[in-house]
Amino acid sequence: MIYFKYEQTFLFCEGGMRTILHCDLNNFYASAELLSRPELRGVPVAVTGDPEKRHGIILAKNGLAKAAGIQTGETIWKARMKCPNLVCLPPHYDDYVRLSDRVFEIYTEYTDRVEAFGPDECWLDVTESRLLFGDGKQIADAIRERVKRETGLTLSAGVSWNKIFAKLGSDLKKPDATSVITPENLESTVYPLPVGELFLVGRATAEKLNALNILTIGDLARTDETMLKRRFGVVGVKLVRYARGEDDEPVRKYFEKRIPESVGHGITASRDLNSYEDLRVVTLYLCDRIAKRLRAKGLAATRVAVDLRDCELEHRSRQAPLDAPTDDPTAIGERATELIRASFVPGRDAPIRTLTIGSFGLEVYGGARQMNFFSADPERGHRLGAALDRIDRRYGKHAVERALILGRDFIYDKHDSEDFLPFKR
Repeated sequence: MIYFKYEQTFLFCEGGMRTILHCDLNNFYASAELLSRPELRGVPVAVTGDPEKRHGIILAKNGLAKAAGIQTGETIWKARMKCPNLVCLPPHYDDYVRLSDRVFEIYTEYTDRVEAFGPDECWLDVTESRLLFGDGKQIADAIRERVKRETGLTLSAGVSWNKIFAKLGSDLKKPDATSVITPENLESTVYPLPVGELFLVGRATAEKLNALNILTIGDLARTDETMLKRRFGVVGVKLVRYARGEDDEPVRKYFEKRIPESVGHGITASRDLNSYEDLRVVTLYLCDRIAKRLRAKGLAATRVAVDLRDCELEHRSRQAPLDAPTDDPTAIGERATELIRASFVPGRDAPIRTLTIGSFGLEVYGGARQMNFFSADPERGHRLGAALDRIDRRYGKHAVERALILGRDFIYDKHDSEDFLPFKR
């Protein structure tokens, strides 16, 4: 491995170094369930999907279940082999949204720069709030106490001068704790940690780094950028700089309207799917819901991706551009179907258990675009969808359905909030 000497640079704002917090609600789904079931606080508890709908996996767990070795995403039967006295509870999404909204209201009383990273965690830039509320640790401790007192939930907080180390800090001590990472304690606190602990270093990337004898975050910080750029491209340079604390990405304002990066939907079918016809039906079902959410946000997609998980729990994914920015479920569905046919062959490949479709490259609907002289009216699908939205609002969401979906035994009406699942902790 190549090492080189470098001068560490730390990012400052006017008046001093930035103060960034990362707040992470501990075992959010499970903790939310225990608020109404206090008699279960001393036993291992997991929030699970519905086994009758083949969504029988662990979605979240409390600390006792985690200590028993139970992992998010594993099947209920496997979890019960590890922990026979595990109590399984169904999810209550509306309660989670209500609690999440209340916690975020507390955050916004300390700063307007609150950037959500899912319903259970976020970054806060409290640099301009220090004269009012104290230093970063004091603010983090005050927020923890308020969240505990006003909602019954606990959170772990990380405090640092950038988003990367703030998030790392929130993972150092759990539950209900504050960890501070500064330039002074960086080498003793962060650098000994495994490289896989660094935000955006996934399992596959960590294995590749380990093969280069880059085992810790400190190793990564001392690695030659040029070498990693050859191996990983621009991502390699970014990871080295993250390891050194060279992250100047701002925390977005909470009330600032912004375009999301993607809109997606997925479903675990009630039975295995082993024909293109069944997959086409599920694809259109999912694309109808994706398009509805795109229209609600005034967005159009330019790319589509599919992820297939078969009955052996193996994944295969593909993505491709759309012919034009669109919120038309038929156009999105046709491209998704092409990707599915390129990824799966009935009879050759294991049957499909879970199908997820995502739309990416989002932009505001109605912007300037290159038209195709030979294509059908690109506005037709949008007008039809808008009309169906009006019918849904007036008569209910099942007032109009595609005929080919009716009576299918492998589709269940999936709650939109399930797209938050599974949480990592």
